[in-house]
Amino acid sequence: MCGIVGYIGDKKATPILINGLLSLEYRGYDSAGIAVLDKDKIVVRKDKGRVNNLYDLVGINDLTGTVGIAHTRWATHGKPSKENAHPHMDNSSTFAVVHNGIIENYTEIRSFLENKGYKFLSQTDTEVIPNLIHYYSENGIQGENPFLRAVKSAVDDLKGSYAIGVISNKYPDRLIAVRKDSPLVIGKGIGENFIASDIPAILPYTREFYLPDDNEFVEIYENKVQFYDSSLVEHSKAIKNIEWDACAAEKDGFEDYMLKEIYEQSSAIRETIGSRFRLGEKCDFDDLNFSKEFLSSINKIYIVACGTAMHAGLTGKTIIEKLCKIPVTVDIASEFRYRDPIIDKNTLCIFISQSGETADTIAALKLSKEKGATTLAISNVIGSSITREANYTIYTHAGPEIAVASTKAYSSQVVLLAILAIYFAEVLDSTSNEVLENLKSEILDLPVKISNILDNTEEIKAFAKKVYTEKDMFFLGRGTDYNVALEGSLKLKEISYIHSEAYAAGELKHGPIALIENNVTVIGIITDPKLIEKSLSNIQEVITRGAKTLIITNQIIPSDHFNYVINIPNTSALLSPILSVIPLQLLSYYISKNKGLDVDKPRNLAKSVTVE
Repeated sequence: MCGIVGYIGDKKATPILINGLLSLEYRGYDSAGIAVLDKDKIVVRKDKGRVNNLYDLVGINDLTGTVGIAHTRWATHGKPSKENAHPHMDNSSTFAVVHNGIIENYTEIRSFLENKGYKFLSQTDTEVIPNLIHYYSENGIQGENPFLRAVKSAVDDLKGSYAIGVISNKYPDRLIAVRKDSPLVIGKGIGENFIASDIPAILPYTREFYLPDDNEFVEIYENKVQFYDSSLVEHSKAIKNIEWDACAAEKDGFEDYMLKEIYEQSSAIRETIGSRFRLGEKCDFDDLNFSKEFLSSINKIYIVACGTAMHAGLTGKTIIEKLCKIPVTVDIASEFRYRDPIIDKNTLCIFISQSGETADTIAALKLSKEKGATTLAISNVIGSSITREANYTIYTHAGPEIAVASTKAYSSQVVLLAILAIYFAEVLDSTSNEVLENLKSEILDLPVKISNILDNTEEIKAFAKKVYTEKDMFFLGRGTDYNVALEGSLKLKEISYIHSEAYAAGELKHGPIALIENNVTVIGIITDPKLIEKSLSNIQEVITRGAKTLIITNQIIPSDHFNYVINIPNTSALLSPILSVIPLQLLSYYISKNKGLDVDKPRNLAKSVTVE
């Protein structure tokens, strides 16, 4: 899980590369480095720590080269250190490589190369790549374009996932890139071209992008970009115009990206709703166009995702089952693919990934296709890997999400799943039109209700100041409120490093209540009118054991029973997770700020988990 950038053009490469890395630092920040072709040789400057550290490296500002590659790292092989930082070069300093992914057979390749006399300076899997390219360039490469052929020969030996950028002082007029199961985009400029792991890194320079497929090789020159298939047969490639505003990836006056993205949830949901429905009209999913015959043949739906996206899927399960009467199973992608799931042609598998590059989710999708299921991807990134693998794709339109901890992507995913469930129900005629129209009306009201919550944050700020030094917290909920408890607990772990657990409130008596003692903080979510009495009884059980409580609710409850109560606007119980999660997002944010932590880049985490 790393970020890569590359540039070739007529401008000084170093500032472009470093600015690109700063935009990609959410993908990894253990170490960083650049390699620039400068005066007929490759000059590498790298070190452990944040990208900003590069500015302090001796000689980096003196590099005048106009071709280079750069990398920000999240360590998988070898501890964070200068030696393990990318870019890596071969022993002859002829080739330099940046790599995102994991080379699973690197130990075998390393042993092979060591037997050939190559020496290694790092503990990384990546260092085998430039040395393998050098080996093939010196041993039997024939025909035109030996640089590309050497890269292809090396890549043919690799097992695993990778997005790779390569430069060479023997071929200073080009940059070569290739991907397999890891994200890579090519930016097309005027007299300059770019590579990057993600669009925001190079969005200030271009709006035109190529999206390489797996096992596709790209040869990038100053004034042209050439694409080759896995047999090095050249072919053409369509350009996609990306309409994101470059400033959408900036903080826009907010102190942190996460806070900005929390406040963007109203607009993100409006964009996700888009023109998919209007009151009194059927939902419009032209990109699906499922027939009643097809949906009637579906006897089971899997929703597969990781982390926050999986929590969105849990609420999606509730809505789809309620409206469509189809059994839905939500599964963790990293477990799904290894347990031989029961899938056939009558199974619909829905895969959720904000980035569209989550390795476990993509692997689960591929498995489902092999077993004959119909696959549907939900992503925020047009042209991402998951969208190209799936039979069908629908997009959230949350805009770039930079903070590692997901907020607006989550709420957009839940909204899109709700609209999808309504669409299914309309096609199947499985729920009354009155119920569906009421739910549509509630969805259309969500942006205003979210803004109302965000206009009243003082109580959450005050509570965060009281509890930020605590070591343990617990989240309780029933029904869809339990799904929100899981997400709230995850947010707290991610950015405040406070141990927290979420439990279905009815399970308290079956073990977890043993953990409750004086002054332990318990956060309860109560939004389903059918479950008020049961939920209140469960909260009372922890109060009796000395817990202090914060309740998030849109129901009328005896507030004097609890230490703190945050009231949110009322909505359908099916949609309440979109509103009730916002105070929990804010709570985690303000606790982290009170602790003086880096909210946007929490330790040990990366935004896009592109390795298993």
